[in-house]
Amino acid sequence: MTISAEQLRQEWATAPRWRGVERTYSADDVVRLRGAIQEEHTLARRGAERLWSLLHDEDYVHALGALTGNQAVQMVRAGLKAIYLSGWQVAADANLAGQTYPDQSLYPANSVPAVVRRINNALLRAAQITTAEGETDVEWLAPIVADAEAGFGGVLNAYELMSAMITAGAAGVHWEDQLASEKKCGHLGGKVLIPTGHHIRTLEAARLAADVAGVPSLIVARTDAHAANLLTTDIDERDQRFLTGERTAEGFYRVHAGIEPCIARGLAYAPHSDLIWMETSTPDLEEARSFAEAIKSRYPDQLLAYNCSPSFNWRKHLDDATIAKFQRELGHMGYAFQFITLAGFHALNYSMFDLARGYASDGMPAYVELQEKEFAAEEHGYTAVKHQREVGTGYFDLISTVLNPAGETTALRGSTEEEQF
Repeated sequence: MTISAEQLRQEWATAPRWRGVERTYSADDVVRLRGAIQEEHTLARRGAERLWSLLHDEDYVHALGALTGNQAVQMVRAGLKAIYLSGWQVAADANLAGQTYPDQSLYPANSVPAVVRRINNALLRAAQITTAEGETDVEWLAPIVADAEAGFGGVLNAYELMSAMITAGAAGVHWEDQLASEKKCGHLGGKVLIPTGHHIRTLEAARLAADVAGVPSLIVARTDAHAANLLTTDIDERDQRFLTGERTAEGFYRVHAGIEPCIARGLAYAPHSDLIWMETSTPDLEEARSFAEAIKSRYPDQLLAYNCSPSFNWRKHLDDATIAKFQRELGHMGYAFQFITLAGFHALNYSMFDLARGYASDGMPAYVELQEKEFAAEEHGYTAVKHQREVGTGYFDLISTVLNPAGETTALRGSTEEEQF
C-alpha cells in the first residue's frame, strides 16, 4: 500500500510511536524516494512493532547474543522474547568472508544482514515444525536487534546497510559514534569519535531508510565517548568543551573521555533515536543512574539500552546480591533493553571445550553425561535431544506425504530417533 506525503505527515504528527522523534527530512522526501513499487517487509515490520510493544509493556526486555540460527531457536524455546545480534560475534565466527576477525569492521558489510536472515529462517522453520505438530503457543519470531557497527562508511553506506537489515528482517539496529575506518570494539583501545553532528546524520540516514521502506524500525544510538579519547575534528561546537588542545600524529584531536561527553552526546542523539546506549567499561549502577537521570531530565520518555558485557569481570566489581538485582535496577532506571552481547560466543566455546576435555580424558562417558543433561532439560521444554525432528525431518515428511500420501520413503518413520527417543 502506498500512502501520500500528507498521510505520512499526519502519521508522524499523531501516532504515539513517533512522539518525540525529529526528522531532518520531509514526508515529501520520503515519498519521492520510495519509487513506484514498495516492497513489503513483513518480518522487519512485525519485529519492530513487537519490540516497541515489549519495551513499553515489560519492566525490561533482556536478550542474549546469538551467532547461529539454532542458538536463537534455543533462546526462544527457553523463554527469551528478543534476540541480540552482535557484530563482534559476526566478526569472530559468522561473517561472509569466512574468517576469524577481531571486532574492527574487517568483515563484509552484508555479513550481519545475512545472519539476521539466517536467524529468522531458523525461527520460521521452528514455527513450521511446531505448528505442524499442533503446538501453537510459542511466539517464535522474536525481534532481532542487530549491530550496524560504525556504519562501514558515510551516510550513504549507513542508508544501504539499514535497508539491508530491514530486508533481512531486523527489528532494531544500533549505530555507534566511532570513525568507521578506525572502528574498534567498545572494550578495545584506540577508538576515534566522529563529531556529534556527524553521528546524528548517520542516525538520520538509518531513519530515512526505514521510512522509505515503510517500516517502524527502532534506531539505537550508541556512544563510545566513555572510553574514546580521540575525535576526528573540532568542527562541532558541542564537542569543543571536551578538547584538550593536543593532537595526535594522525591529526586526531584529543578529548576528555567519561560520562560527561556521553551525556552531552546522548542528549543530542535523543530526538534522532528510539534508544540510547552508553558503552561502559564496568558494571556500575550509580554511573548508569547518573546517565539515565541526565537524559530523562530533558527527555522523560527516552528509552535506554545497556550492554551487560562479558568484557566485565562481574564478580570482581559486584557481590552476588548486586549481580542478582542488577537488571531489575537498570529496568527501574529506564534501561528497557538489556543484553549480553557475546553470550553465544562464550556458551558455544565453553560448552564444546568442556565436552572435548571430558571426551579426550574419559571417552564415551563424557558424551553420555551431556546426553543425560539434555534428557533432564526436556521437562523444561528442551527439544533438541531429538535432533532429526529439531531440524525439520518430520516437517519435510509431512510435505512428502501431502504430495504422495501412499509413499513409504518418509525419513522419520523407522529412524533410530523414532525408535530410541
